[in-house]
Amino acid sequence: MVWELKNDRPIYAQLIDQIKLRIISGFYRAGDRLPSVRDMASEASVNPNTMQRALAELERDGLVYTQRTSGRFITEDTELIRQAKDSLAMEQIKEFFQKMNALGYDTAQTIALVEAAAKEVI
Repeated sequence: MVWELKNDRPIYAQLIDQIKLRIISGFYRAGDRLPSVRDMASEASVNPNTMQRALAELERDGLVYTQRTSGRFITEDTELIRQAKDSLAMEQIKEFFQKMNALGYDTAQTIALVEAAAKEVI
């Protein structure tokens, strides 16, 4: 996965989002050891302190934990990962409905369009 950082939000917040996405998508699996802070920072082209801040936030959320002298790992709590995935999905859905509403579609019309699109994809 490529790190996509923009100037519209703080870098550490974008790192949190992207690492969280990597966890819930299975790129980093439950129990996996994360690369070192320096390696991740280098890969993302950010300052190691910024990466450290993002990882500390994910640790507070429980998605990442540290084992002394062994490094950081992804939580083995698959229920917590599922909840994070559901939460992110709900945020995306709400944002989508807000954008559709701004285009002039009501909820029923939006759902009808989604169902039509799903039939084309499936």
